[in-house]
Amino acid sequence: MKVTESKLSGVLTIEPNVFGDERGYFMESWQQLRYQEAGIKENFVQSNVSKSQHGVLRGLHFQNPNAQGKLVYVLEGEVFDVAVDIRRGSPTFGQYEAVILSEKNHKQFYVPEGFAHGFCVLSESATFCYMCTNYYDASVEASLLWNDQAIGIEWPLSSPVLSEKDSKALKLKEFDVNRLPVFAS
Repeated sequence: MKVTESKLSGVLTIEPNVFGDERGYFMESWQQLRYQEAGIKENFVQSNVSKSQHGVLRGLHFQNPNAQGKLVYVLEGEVFDVAVDIRRGSPTFGQYEAVILSEKNHKQFYVPEGFAHGFCVLSESATFCYMCTNYYDASVEASLLWNDQAIGIEWPLSSPVLSEKDSKALKLKEFDVNRLPVFAS
């Protein structure tokens, strides 16, 4: 397995070993010891799957308190996946990392606690999987505006399909500073 560290502390792109032949392929999507060696020490407590159509953008979501780290990957289709550092005091506060995840490249993206996360669907549809380090808690979930110019994410879509919640999301500078997670060096 190949692990690539991001410019954002703790964010990783993982390329699992994939064993394929004319019948298809096999890969480990998670193996605790191997992923701990790669730097993911947290335990996962919840696994989710979403299916979305072309042009759908989900995010940028985060929880605070009860933050969630996420290991994400695509089973079917292709997405543009993004992590934004929203940790107060972080040297990379407001910066983002993006990666293409697809059924063909088998890449995984680890987004640690303290980051906002989102993705948009590039293919006709996509089946998106994510393992979480904490339980979903709607009472502390928030949405960061997907096209906040101060962050400057270069999304491959200009007019995505958004949920009502995501269309009303706040810019990073509009959040009460106490609502954002704190950077722990």
